[in-house]
Amino acid sequence: MSANSHKEKLVSGLGGAISILIVYAVTRELELELHGQLLLIASMGASAVLLFAAPSSPLSQPWNVIGGHSISAFIGVVTVSLVPDPVLGSALAAGLAITAMYYLGCLHPPGGASAVIPVLGGVSIANGGLIFPLFPVGLGAVMMVLVAIAYNFGFKNRRYPHRLAQWLDPGDTGPHKCYDDITHADFVAALSEIDTYVDISEDDLLRIYEIASGRAHPAISGGAS
Repeated sequence: MSANSHKEKLVSGLGGAISILIVYAVTRELELELHGQLLLIASMGASAVLLFAAPSSPLSQPWNVIGGHSISAFIGVVTVSLVPDPVLGSALAAGLAITAMYYLGCLHPPGGASAVIPVLGGVSIANGGLIFPLFPVGLGAVMMVLVAIAYNFGFKNRRYPHRLAQWLDPGDTGPHKCYDDITHADFVAALSEIDTYVDISEDDLLRIYEIASGRAHPAISGGAS
């Protein structure tokens, strides 16, 4: 992360600020009480980190954001109606939300907060019932995604979502693409050139390459062991 330029870091922060301003303005128009607004903004603020600091992350893609928030909020609403104890309800809602997001292919860490919001959100959220996952949670998630698409589009290394980036800059990354041997310095230089947060550590990236190299050259791998 420290390899990213100052411009990249400032652009990420500005995008997050713009998205939260928009979401807050809309939730205020929907007349949620202050407590409900603060809880929702906290959840969307966590999404802003992913959408604007790590837009290429699998956890940041549109279905992950919209599905993760909406499904988790639905689970939270159902949980609070069945489990009156807030401590047990929060734990159950978070656990079920993680499981559901995993199975539905929309894993999004801030979704865990959206699952807990109905349990701790007070009367205004409880009265919203099953509408809450759609308005304002689903609407807020959609707005976050739309702002991220528009904001990141102007930066080649940050184009979002990932499918759009692949369509605009396809490159040659097919299943039969062959790669020359590269060094640790090549990895470091490449990460600096990308100039956006890569959601994997340098050590893990090197380990993946080592495993892939071993599979491509089994004789070398066998000799090393």
